[in-house]
Amino acid sequence: MPGFELFSDLERKEVNDVLDNGVLMRYGFDGMRNGHWKAKELEGELSNTFKSNHVQLVSSGTAAVSVALASAGVGAGDEVIMPTFTFVASFEAIMMLGAIPVLVDIDDTLTLDPKAVEAAITAKTKAVMVVQMCGSMGDMDALQAICNTHNLLFIEDACQAIGGTYNGKPLGSIADLGCFSFDFVKTITCGEGGAVITNKKEYYINADHYSDHGHDHMGNDRGAETHPFLGYNFRISELHAAVGLAQVRRLPEFIAIQKKNYNVLRNAIARVPGVTFRRVPKGGEESYAFLNFFLPNLESAQKVIAGFKDGGVDACWNYYQNNWHYIKEWKHLKDQKSLFPISNEVKGGLEYLKTKTFEQSDHYIGRNISCLIKLSWSEDEVKQRAEKMAKIIKANI
Repeated sequence: MPGFELFSDLERKEVNDVLDNGVLMRYGFDGMRNGHWKAKELEGELSNTFKSNHVQLVSSGTAAVSVALASAGVGAGDEVIMPTFTFVASFEAIMMLGAIPVLVDIDDTLTLDPKAVEAAITAKTKAVMVVQMCGSMGDMDALQAICNTHNLLFIEDACQAIGGTYNGKPLGSIADLGCFSFDFVKTITCGEGGAVITNKKEYYINADHYSDHGHDHMGNDRGAETHPFLGYNFRISELHAAVGLAQVRRLPEFIAIQKKNYNVLRNAIARVPGVTFRRVPKGGEESYAFLNFFLPNLESAQKVIAGFKDGGVDACWNYYQNNWHYIKEWKHLKDQKSLFPISNEVKGGLEYLKTKTFEQSDHYIGRNISCLIKLSWSEDEVKQRAEKMAKIIKANI
């Protein structure tokens, strides 16, 4: 999801503004800034982009998930339902708060199966976190209804899905809180960065304070600010925000390129017998950051991936044995390997992973191939890639 492929003079101008001022911190130093507040500007742009009342920039997507959960009161001993297919940051962010990640099966959307979510709810469940992996969404209405019925917090981790929509609403803006990542390989990048978005002012104020050591950000004397509650340091710098400011203004350009390239590839492989595609819920539109399709079985998917590698088709994955994105290889989580003692609540809460199996998730992840959509391909390169992919798939299933 590389916005870094198309850096331009727009990004350079915003970064040079910061360097010319010499103020790299997003807070304070008012007299030195000459009116330049890149983080504040970026928050305003993101608020417009995501049609959301409040945006709090943070240092990463991982930080965004932790800050979002903390801002809504999730903490020690609370259970947070999350999918088996995501990035390890999802459970890291939950565990950092002393909460317990409860992993459940995905369905053919490659995100949370609402039936699995319903079955996993206990008296300790505090939140449901849907992870919009690889540019698309889950059954948002069904998940929202479950959260409403059980009075649960609904969180969207839309770190990989910026630019996608559901019933006309940007992904990330639908739930109580949304989380984004702007690291180096996201559709738009700050280098490192993230954001929490919400329409609930209370959550926003909590996120604003919590992400900056508890500073209340009242007045213009940072040293005189009070600290209503404990916080930590998840600040973004002005340099990172400057890059993101230029990038978010280019988001429509990036999405248009992704969609064009996506459609060329999809149309080519759709003609191959045995290929089916990830289900996008009615009313949803992907961000087109990835093309996800299913093959008949794990063996055929692995043969096609090997064929892609031999044929020079890069940036395609079968996640079944991936160390970072699927439960199967998360041995450090299952074995609770930590540099410091894990609380007894979390240790006990994770015991289920020693014996729990996820056959439904295996069924979908084992047969899935996920291909990154690049922005820098020429028209001829996309067509050649599409023809090569279709040929390799046809030869290996």
